[in-house]
Amino acid sequence: MRIGRIEYNARCYLATSDGEHIRAWIADDAMTSLDALIGEDSTALAEVGRRCNEGMLLNAEQVHFLPPLANARKIICVGLNYRDHASEIALETPVFPTLFSRFSSSLIGHGAPLVKPTSSDQFDFEGEMAVIIGKGGRHITRKDAVGHVAAYSIFNDASVRDIQMLTPQWTAGKNFDGTGAFGPWLVTAEELPHGAAGLQLTTRLNDEVVQSASTSDMVFDVAELVHLLSGFMTLQPGDVIVSGTPAGVGMGRTPPLWMKAGDRCTVEIEGIGILSNPIEVETPIASA
Repeated sequence: MRIGRIEYNARCYLATSDGEHIRAWIADDAMTSLDALIGEDSTALAEVGRRCNEGMLLNAEQVHFLPPLANARKIICVGLNYRDHASEIALETPVFPTLFSRFSSSLIGHGAPLVKPTSSDQFDFEGEMAVIIGKGGRHITRKDAVGHVAAYSIFNDASVRDIQMLTPQWTAGKNFDGTGAFGPWLVTAEELPHGAAGLQLTTRLNDEVVQSASTSDMVFDVAELVHLLSGFMTLQPGDVIVSGTPAGVGMGRTPPLWMKAGDRCTVEIEGIGILSNPIEVETPIASA
């Protein structure tokens, strides 16, 4: 199932897609119901999917896509999780996941503009696969880990590099408003290979392919990430693990390749879909 959140005629709907058509259904608690449903059993999610499939027929041009989850409890990002990416920016391949946090305030949906801050020209792209926890837990074994995943999605971890690199902690450069593109759909785990392994990930800046890799190239695969993270924190339904980006990022090139106003960045993951966003420059807020 492909399920997500859209806005149509100023109202929020849950929606499904068969790859060509969008079907939408408005629920009383549509802004948060998908977050809550992730933690329910598969019957509850299937019922909402059924209602969406019987709802209004829309096309992509009619709707505004929202991030699939409205209020993710935790957005845990994994750095340096492809060996070729670590080497291109002259860092060692980690022996334990390199982690940082994103917050929901930075998120945008498919089609919305990624916002380049006026304070920096080092605005970089990072195409990634997002892993959505469906069954929480602590000390989850590697054997059981993939069973705790409800769905997968696409993420563009757009990064303000000069701010990111000011300190060893990357949080500031990863949390500018309007820099975390997410969606458009959650694709339920049963539609993909075990652990979403072997999927082709491709990032394009305008018409140029800038990243191309398989999800099997990750240093820590989905099962290992869930296992290791649950070793020190309780994972909860609706938590998002953004699993890392492959080589090809702008800061790793000579000369560097930064996103600028008028560009479009598109991330495609085999079996999951396409996330595409134009680039705009932040509108300064006038001081009082």
